[in-house]
Amino acid sequence: MILFVISYLAGVLTIVSPCILPVLPFAFARADQPFTRGILPMVIGMALTFSVVASLAAIGGSWAVQANEVGRWAALAVLALLGATLVSPRAAAFFTRPIVAVGHRLASSPEPEASSMGGSLLLGIAIGLLWAPCAGPILGLVLTGAALQGPDAKTTLLLTAYAAGAATSIALAVLAGGRVLAAMKRTLGVGEHIRRGVGYAVLASVLAIGFGLDTGLLTQLSLAGTTGIEQRLLAGLGGEGAVAASQRLAENGGPWPTGTPAKLYRSPLPDRGAAPGFEGAVTWLNSGPLKAEELRGKVVLVNFWTYSCINCIRTLPYIRAWAEKYKDKGLVVVGVHTPEFAFEKSIGNIRQAIARFGITFPVAVDNDFRIWRAFRNSYWPAIYVVDAQGRIRHSHFGEGDEKQSERVIQDLLAETAGSRGASVGAVVPDMQGEQAPVDPARPARSGETYLGYEKASGFASPEPVAGDRSREYSLRTLPLNRWGLAGRWTVGAESAALDQPGGGIAFRFRARDLHLVLGPGPAGRPVRFLVTIDGVAPGADHGADIDAGGSGTISETRLYQLVRQAGDVRERSFEIRFLDAGAEAFAFTFG
Repeated sequence: MILFVISYLAGVLTIVSPCILPVLPFAFARADQPFTRGILPMVIGMALTFSVVASLAAIGGSWAVQANEVGRWAALAVLALLGATLVSPRAAAFFTRPIVAVGHRLASSPEPEASSMGGSLLLGIAIGLLWAPCAGPILGLVLTGAALQGPDAKTTLLLTAYAAGAATSIALAVLAGGRVLAAMKRTLGVGEHIRRGVGYAVLASVLAIGFGLDTGLLTQLSLAGTTGIEQRLLAGLGGEGAVAASQRLAENGGPWPTGTPAKLYRSPLPDRGAAPGFEGAVTWLNSGPLKAEELRGKVVLVNFWTYSCINCIRTLPYIRAWAEKYKDKGLVVVGVHTPEFAFEKSIGNIRQAIARFGITFPVAVDNDFRIWRAFRNSYWPAIYVVDAQGRIRHSHFGEGDEKQSERVIQDLLAETAGSRGASVGAVVPDMQGEQAPVDPARPARSGETYLGYEKASGFASPEPVAGDRSREYSLRTLPLNRWGLAGRWTVGAESAALDQPGGGIAFRFRARDLHLVLGPGPAGRPVRFLVTIDGVAPGADHGADIDAGGSGTISETRLYQLVRQAGDVRERSFEIRFLDAGAEAFAFTFG
C-alpha cells in the first residue's frame, strides 16, 4: 500500500520538473472551460492513456514502443492543428470542414458552447501519448520491477497511481491558471491576445517534443530537481518502496544496501534505433567482412573517417587507445573509411594510411558511400556507439568530448556485463605530429580551404581560375585567409596540378599548425618542395614533414604538416615552391 501512495506522490511532484513544461500549454488550452466538461475529461484521458501505453511497454517490449512512436506523431499532428486554430481564426474556420472535424473539436474557442467532454477527452489522450515523464527513482523502480520480475496487475496499478498524481497536479495548475486568465480577460480586455499566446505556446511545445527536447535536455534538468526529493520521500516512508528504490540507485552506481540482491545494470543512454550493418563495403582491411549479427553481445564503436582529414587524424589516437584498452572487455571498433577525395578511394593509399597511423582494428572501405548513407551520416569524423543488442545509443560528430565518449563505452560495457565494476580512468594517448590535439590557448583563425574549383574559396591571384585548363598565375600581397598560385597550373574540380617546375602556392594564415593535402600526381614520381614563412626558412616553426630549412618531398598522396608555430600564434605568410612538376594540391587545414 505504501508503494501506491509513494507512486501517487511522485506523480504529483512532476509539476515542479522542467520535463512537464512541453505538455502544459496543451493543458492550458482548456483553462477557460468548465471543470467537469473541460479539465476533468482531459486529465482523465491523459492519465489513462499514459497508464495503458506504459503498461504495454512493460509487457510487450519493443513492439509496444514502436506502436507508441506512431501514436506520438499522430498526436503531434493533431495538437499542431490545435495550436494553429488558436493562433489564427482563419485556420480555425478552415479546419471546421468535415475531413478534419477532430482537429476542430480539439480547438479552443472563446464561445462556451464550443467546449465538449469528447474533445477534452481526446486532447487528454493526445497529451498522454506525448508525455515523457521524469523517470526518477520511483517510476524507475516500477518499470525495473516489471522488467526483472515480470509485469503483472500491480505494475499497471502503480503506473496508474503515478499518472493520477501527475494528473492531479496538472488539474490544480490549470484551475489556478484558468482563474488568472479569466481575471486578465475581465480587467485588461486581452482575451484574443491570450488565446493566441496559448496557441503559440502549443506550437512551440509541438516543436520541442518533435525535436526530442522532452526526453533529452528537459529530462536531464528534471532529474537534477526531483530525484533527490523522491529519494527522501522513499526513505521517510520506508517499507518495500524504500528498499526497491535503493536497489535502483545501486544499479546506477550508488551504494548497495546491506542484505539486498543485485539487479542488472541498465544504462540511461537513449535508444536511437537499430544500427545498420556494414553491407556495401567494397572490401575489408585488417579483418574479413563483419556482419551486424556476428557482433551481437558486443559493444561496437563505428568510426567514420577518411585518411587525409586532419580532424579524423587527431581523433585516431583515442580510437586506437579505446580499441586496445577495452578489447578484452567486449568492445569491437570498426573503422569505416569513406573518401572525401578521389585519391582516397585507392585501396593501396588506404593500406599505407592504416600502416602509418598504426590502425589494427577492422576497417570497412566504403568507397560507394553505402554504409555512410545507411547511418545517415554527414560528418568526418563521426562515431556511433552500438550496444550489445545492436541499438545505437550514442553518437558524436567532429573532434572533442573524448572523455564523454569513453564514459559511454564504459557504461554500455557495464550494461552488457550486468553490473558496474570499479571506476577506471580515461585513456591518455600519445599524440605527436599532426595527431597532436588543438591547443585551446592558441586557437586557429584560419579554416579549411579547398583548392579545386568546386569548393574553392579565398582565391586571390590577379588572374581568374581557368577551370580544367592550363594557365599562368601570379601572386600579390595577400590579406588574412586568402591564397594564390604562382606559375603554370591546371585547376581541376578537386585539386590544382602544377604543370611546370618552379610553381608555388601562398597563404596568409593565423594558426599554430598549417597542413596541406598534397600528392605526386598521376606519374607518382617524388616531388621536392621548399617552404618559407614570412620569406625565410621556418626554423623552429617547421612542421613534422619538413626540416628546419623548409625542405620536404611529396612521396604519396596524403596530408602533410608543414608549419607548427613554436611560440605565440600570430598572422604569418606561408609559401611553398615546388622544384619538380607534377605536384597536386587539394586542401589547406589548420590547427
